[in-house]
Amino acid sequence: MDEALTDGTVTLSPLGPADFADHYAGEDEELVRWLSGDPATPEGLRDYLDCCARWWRAGGPFHNFGIRVGPALELAGTVDVQTDMYYLREGQTNLAYGLYPQWRGRGLATRAVRLACAYAASIGCTEAVIRCEPENTRSAAVAARAGFTFLQCRSEPDGRVLDWHTLDLRG
Repeated sequence: MDEALTDGTVTLSPLGPADFADHYAGEDEELVRWLSGDPATPEGLRDYLDCCARWWRAGGPFHNFGIRVGPALELAGTVDVQTDMYYLREGQTNLAYGLYPQWRGRGLATRAVRLACAYAASIGCTEAVIRCEPENTRSAAVAARAGFTFLQCRSEPDGRVLDWHTLDLRG
């Protein structure tokens, strides 16, 4: 991706090794609970950010963005556009997102999801999916504000139960 995506408030640009310090400092219990599952270790986070850069060079299947805010483009969180996942149909993409604590409650996640949907449509995706645990009411609220519709509550192969929210990207 050569150009950043922006709506004038939020800018999405590829996540990579240069984001280590901000990403490591931004992780809290909520991000671990809803997004990553385990606290990051310095080595694990460096490996992940190196993978993000490799995925960008390879064209996917993960397109990991930093959610950046303000003139200095401060890293406020992340949003991932994931394609070719076993649970997706042809043309679908899964979105996963999280904000660092100091950035929550400002509508930034909703803006980032909308930008991520525009990106997904630009790479040929026809439907976006947000999967979240039923107890994750903040994530469901972001999906609703971004125009997603609740589709179903589904038992996943790993035993988790997730609510699926979808948005048609063709319109």
